[in-house]
Order: sequence, then structure tokens, then C-alpha cells
Amino acid sequence: MKKLTLAVVVAAAICFGLGQIGLFGDLLGTSTMQTPVAPASPTDVLGTAFAEQRSGLQVTGEGVVTKLLADDTEGSRHQRFILTLSTGQTLLVAHNMDLAPRLNLLEVGDTVAFNGVYEWNSQGGVLHWTHHDPSGRHEAGWLQHNGLIFE
Repeated sequence: MKKLTLAVVVAAAICFGLGQIGLFGDLLGTSTMQTPVAPASPTDVLGTAFAEQRSGLQVTGEGVVTKLLADDTEGSRHQRFILTLSTGQTLLVAHNMDLAPRLNLLEVGDTVAFNGVYEWNSQGGVLHWTHHDPSGRHEAGWLQHNGLIFE
């Protein structure tokens, strides 16, 4: 039984490997060789998420601060500002100040790098979870501004 299981695993690995390098289709006469595609840039991922109205995506990127908004003090306190990405898409950042430090020196025109969760809305989207998760169940997010990381 162990030999049969091992043989199945080895055969599956060989088929997978042949498929990865495009030879499996050649052996079956069904080859569909494709030109490798470069991974999507962060702004492409955000643009696609916006176009497809997708939410709940962990994203990384950067943008320029185009507007500072008043803090949201209802419930958990959030620092809010608008980033404009290189594509022109805007993104509202809602940074939880109860779980991560506030970006005190933030000004319009500053560049902010980010990692957080994207939620779609018709204005471009909202970025949240830009902080650690105290319970350790969620990927940690962060903001980077002036060489400092806020998490």
C-alpha cells in the first residue's frame, strides 16, 4: 500500500512539473504555450478591485496625500486622509489610532506607502487594517511615512 501511495504521489508530481513547464500539453497534443505575464503592480490590483467592485483584499502600494480629513472619533478612533495613486485613483485611508500610532506630521503632498485591506466604494475605495491585529488572527497592516512605519 505504501508503494502504491508513493507511486501516485510521484506520478502526480511529474504531471504537475510537466504542466508547469508546458510539456504536459505537448505530450497530449494540446499545448497552449503562453507568454509569461508579469505580476500585477499594486496599482493594477487596486484598479482591478475598483473596476470589479471587489472588497476584502490585502493590498500594498503607495500614494500621495491629497486631502487631510477630520478624525473619525465615533467608536474606534481613526485618522482619515485621501491618497491619490499613480493611476489617478483615490483611496480613503482609515487608520485606527487605538491600535497604531497617529501620523502626526502628515501633510498634503506627502507620499505614504501602505499595507492594509481594500474595501470598494464608488469614490475609489477605503483602506483599513493598517495596523497590527492584537489577537493575531489577521495579517498585520502598516503605513510608512517619512521613513517611519506605523503599525
